[in-house]
Amino acid sequence: MSRPLRIAYVINSLEGGGAASPVPAVLSVLRDGGAEVAVFALTPRDRRGEAAMLAAGIDVTVRDGGTTDHLAALRWLDRTLTAWRPTHVWTSLSRATLLGQLVGLRRGWPVVSWQHAAFLKPANRRLLRATQRLSCLWVGDSPAVTRLTAERLKVPAARLTQWSIFRANPDAPQGRPWQPGEPIRIGSLGRLHPVKGYDVLVEALAMIDPAQVPAFEVIVAGDGAARDMLEQRAAALGVTTLRFPGYAPRPADFLAGLHLYVQPSRSEGLCIAAHEAMQAGSPIIASAVGELPGTVVQGDTGLLVPPGDPAALADALRKLLSQPDRLAGMGQRGRARVLDRFGPERFVAAGRAILHRLRAQ
Repeated sequence: MSRPLRIAYVINSLEGGGAASPVPAVLSVLRDGGAEVAVFALTPRDRRGEAAMLAAGIDVTVRDGGTTDHLAALRWLDRTLTAWRPTHVWTSLSRATLLGQLVGLRRGWPVVSWQHAAFLKPANRRLLRATQRLSCLWVGDSPAVTRLTAERLKVPAARLTQWSIFRANPDAPQGRPWQPGEPIRIGSLGRLHPVKGYDVLVEALAMIDPAQVPAFEVIVAGDGAARDMLEQRAAALGVTTLRFPGYAPRPADFLAGLHLYVQPSRSEGLCIAAHEAMQAGSPIIASAVGELPGTVVQGDTGLLVPPGDPAALADALRKLLSQPDRLAGMGQRGRARVLDRFGPERFVAAGRAILHRLRAQ
């Protein structure tokens, strides 16, 4: 009788959002499919992603180290996984993948590797392409990223599959439709990092005359090194409709409080936050990057604009701000779309197919 699957799930950090947020849902599918799983984080960062993992009953082991001490991280990972004795190593993001591949090679453990990001640093792209044979299976988190993985890492179809990491929740909080006389609440959720394009949003808001549209407010929830720069730029341009309140500890409630969601990213993979906003019933204005053009239906569930184009973003905002009575209907069509495309049954089926594949190898 073969040994049951024992999967060491290796991640870069326990930072809130990003690749950490879907971990409980992903691991629940693996556990329900009969695998034993545990998380191993190379560095703690802000640890905001840890609480949800622990609440789901997932064992989490964290290295007390930094983000650039790669040799020390490699030694820790090798030592820690050897003690835990996995049958498989499952890695997420570039650092965890490169180190996990080396440990798997040394110990003879098959490695499964996620690809989440549409953008890879040039050095990471070269390294991952050189080491892609060390992973027995690559998993793209969306159709867009799966295609990119084949193109830029040269992963053959026989070792490439897809598991969209957004699991739609029909019971998630829904927003209340806009009512005449109240300001239109526009929001976004994400890291304050250049890739998210919030500087583009600041420039776009500076192009909108508040006197020419209904009253509105824009709230960008999240932390990041770009916060001071964004606030200073908004002040310099006289943008008074924008706030940066910091990290949102209850993202589902934040999204349910919006009438319109904006995602001005320069690059995305799946973009969980935008899909969660649609799940809450918000129409979307988003850059046409990553999986967003495959989810947002132009003019029906939202609007798509070119990335890095403040004028186009301003035009889209003006268009929907001038038609606030359309927002609720667009949002409900978007909600129906994500519940259909990313429903729990599809999410579970994709994960179970990967487990079956690992057992058959």
